[in-house]
Amino acid sequence: MKPELYILGSNSATPTRDRHPTAQILRIGSSKIMIDCGEGTQNQLLKYGLRHTGITHICISHLHGDHYFGLIGLLSSMSLSGRKDTLYLIGPPALNEIINLQITHGAISLNFSIDFIATNPNQPSFVTQTNLFSIESFPLKHRIHCTGFLIKELPKELHINLEAIQFYKVPISLLNDLKKGADFITENGETIANHLLTTPAHSSYSYAFCSDTIYDPEIVPYIKNVDLLYHEATFMKNLEERAQLYYHSTAEQAGKIAQQANVKKLIIGHFSSRYDNLEMLLKEAQEVFENTVLALEGNMITIGE
Repeated sequence: MKPELYILGSNSATPTRDRHPTAQILRIGSSKIMIDCGEGTQNQLLKYGLRHTGITHICISHLHGDHYFGLIGLLSSMSLSGRKDTLYLIGPPALNEIINLQITHGAISLNFSIDFIATNPNQPSFVTQTNLFSIESFPLKHRIHCTGFLIKELPKELHINLEAIQFYKVPISLLNDLKKGADFITENGETIANHLLTTPAHSSYSYAFCSDTIYDPEIVPYIKNVDLLYHEATFMKNLEERAQLYYHSTAEQAGKIAQQANVKKLIIGHFSSRYDNLEMLLKEAQEVFENTVLALEGNMITIGE
């Protein structure tokens, strides 16, 4: 099963009638990773039939409210629903202080523990790894400390060739070693190469999330060749000076970053409330990078397709 990205919120700063602040769910295997958690995220989860159970990690890019104001409410609801599993919360160092302050003064009692992992706003950093994926962060240029996230599936195991293992009489106890790439040595000391006993693993995929940022080609090495890139596109190019003033990007600039990074697919979001017709932003990005789609709320994008 390929990773799936669900768009819960795609607007910038303030919500509109039909668009909400940034929030996404990335599903990899049995895990769900939430990326940013703007106001109204819980309602969006309910609206699109996505349970908060199964969320193992929450990544917060920065501390502008439209990217995390929904977090404390979600944590409280998780506890009220009986969550017991540890939640991994990833974000700026001050986020831990903010959440603990809200928990203390709101007399919130959580039934689960939070393992907080602080991001580094100044340099690319390894964040964490599970048996399914790894998470890295990298600095973005915004008005406050802000990081992007690179989430990569770990290499998958090889598939066993049943006919071959029967032919070479490979013991069942060695199958896990074969899946990891080991050769098989027979009782007579003959080495049977792994490629004769297995078939190639399914491909692993990658996703890069570039939250609020000025146009910055320096991020290109961090996101090179990813399968799916999310990049903010707050304004159209006729407002490029405004974008630069507020450390945001235009749709055209998002397309340029995707082109320079040789990504396979681009998704743009964080739209200014001034735009009712998002097709104009899409067209502008596609003029530079054709394989671009809009981050439309309720949409699911399969990474690798």
